[in-house]
Amino acid sequence: MIRFDGVSKKYPDGTVAVDDLSFEAPTGQITVLVGPSGCGKTTSLRMINRMIEPTSGRIWIDDQDTTSMDQAQLRRGIGYVIQHAGLFPHRTIVDNVATVPLLLGWDRRKARSTALELMDRVGLPASFAKRYPSQLSGGQQQRVGVARALAADPPVMLMDEPFSAVDPIVREQLQDEFLRLQQELGKTIVFVTHDIDEAIKLGDQVAVLRVGGHLAQIAEPARLLAHPVDDFVADFVGRDRGYRALSFQQSPPLPVRQEPTIGIGATPEEARAATSDGWLLVTDDDHHPLGWVEPQHLSGPVSSAMLHRGGTLARAHGPLRHALDAALSSPSRRGVLIDDDGALIGTVRAHEVLTAIEETERPAAEPAIPVGADGEGELRS
Repeated sequence: MIRFDGVSKKYPDGTVAVDDLSFEAPTGQITVLVGPSGCGKTTSLRMINRMIEPTSGRIWIDDQDTTSMDQAQLRRGIGYVIQHAGLFPHRTIVDNVATVPLLLGWDRRKARSTALELMDRVGLPASFAKRYPSQLSGGQQQRVGVARALAADPPVMLMDEPFSAVDPIVREQLQDEFLRLQQELGKTIVFVTHDIDEAIKLGDQVAVLRVGGHLAQIAEPARLLAHPVDDFVADFVGRDRGYRALSFQQSPPLPVRQEPTIGIGATPEEARAATSDGWLLVTDDDHHPLGWVEPQHLSGPVSSAMLHRGGTLARAHGPLRHALDAALSSPSRRGVLIDDDGALIGTVRAHEVLTAIEETERPAAEPAIPVGADGEGELRS
């Protein structure tokens, strides 16, 4: 556990970066610090490993006052990941990852073996071991940075906007990989970001800071979205916080339609015969959805280049937000529901998801509206 106890940082020119900050980062969980520029996020993070010394107050790690610890020893027991990875350009990838174990006096063979294992764990092939940072993409370099931070198996990790320098697709992949690793490793993590969506996705708890380093609110993501403590927090988390909150509500059973499908290579005549609708779902041999085509516009066999993709898949028992987004994003306005193996279950429309949302929020004593059977929306409010 990491505990801030009345911590402040005031610079000689009178600037107050952090003011009387108190909170706890529980063991084995991710605590995200988020807020506008100048709110003291990075300063707070760097005070944990004493890269910045507090002006007043105490920071505790597992009931040990960090000011009583040797700085070098403290830092070697804390993994640290920054925005641009901070890799040594003249060292190979495997030697970058092995940096801290070697500083701790590990045998070189053991350190390199551990580094190779960690490269595999963060999704980097062994063939990258002898490459240099300049030979890797930004996303690959960030993976190296995470592997290096994990190399000595530290109980605590500090992460300062580690994924903000990469494009949105790579960023989402890194976030997913990070959550998978955390599920396996259970580190105590303090994570800084300016992106509220990233904070909501990654944090077990989220601390919103005001300019000047004041703590506005700390709470689990679902509670933060549902019950912001004041207008500042409400505005910061965004006016669409009600939509974001759907990420924490599991989809109830939805009125799934069986969707006609066709495969790659099907002729225009086969596609038109499969449906009278304007859109037709294409699947592979394992019934995994690939995308949509418009049969009436086909002039040759169905190919992958013809497919309308993107944003139309949701797991049947996943968050309500994903189901609603799938329906809204689909060119056919039918969201595609899949099972845990990615195989097609069926489709659902946005108004049916909205009705399900209303039903899940309806007080238990209020009778449910009867189910209709008009074929266009089995559930009506």
